[in-house]
Amino acid sequence: MGKISTTVQIEGARTIIGSNMFYPEERERSVQFSSFDIDTTEVTNQMFTKFVSETGYVTTAEKPQAGFNTAGGAVFKQPTAKNLNWWQFVEGANWRAPEGPGSSIKDRGFEPVVQVSFEDAQAYAKWKGRDLPSEGQWEFAARANDTTEFVWGDERAPEGQEMANSWQGAFPIQNTLKDGYQLRAPVGCYPPNDYGLYDMIGNVWEWTKTPYSPQDQNPVYAIKGGSFLCAPNFCARYRAPARQPQEGDFSTNHIGFRTVSKEVSN
Repeated sequence: MGKISTTVQIEGARTIIGSNMFYPEERERSVQFSSFDIDTTEVTNQMFTKFVSETGYVTTAEKPQAGFNTAGGAVFKQPTAKNLNWWQFVEGANWRAPEGPGSSIKDRGFEPVVQVSFEDAQAYAKWKGRDLPSEGQWEFAARANDTTEFVWGDERAPEGQEMANSWQGAFPIQNTLKDGYQLRAPVGCYPPNDYGLYDMIGNVWEWTKTPYSPQDQNPVYAIKGGSFLCAPNFCARYRAPARQPQEGDFSTNHIGFRTVSKEVSN
């Protein structure tokens, strides 16, 4: 991967995020934020390794999980006749072994770190003197001041070219791997948006610090951007306005994050 800029500066704005065209939870709403800068890419395994090495931090998935009484995280597995569930809790799954025992991040330093909870992402951001983006910040940066369906235009795969790491085929039973990746891709493999930001769509969902709903009793946050599991026949949330709820105290192998600077006045 060639050298790319570390962050991109975004000017503060009052704007409308969301969409009235797709899922009801995406309804349009007004947000306002001050100027900030945002990471050009998702935080990678290499970056997270440095954080853990310097701080000794232990992630949520490396501790016993409520309801399971053992350490681990959620892992996507293609369903079979014997097990139709495609999400399974895997003992021993963590950021170093995203798919569980036997998996590894060796030679995958440039892939986005996963199996990180909201708390883990916050801890990394704090260590960097930064923050997690609000949903408004994230979506405004992803859209790059445009209103097309996808961050690159209105066609999902213009002229047959895959523009993000997503699922090709009939989810969850057939993945043609047309984009070349079964799981996560190294950051920066696909064209950036007009602000120079990579992988705002696909690859991994990304944490925001915005609660999914004010009514949530437990810490549930909005995640954005879709992942390598999004397919035209299922989810179809590889769009900037799309959002999904995620429990803050749990981790999976398809959620990562990027950071932003702490907001300053315009």
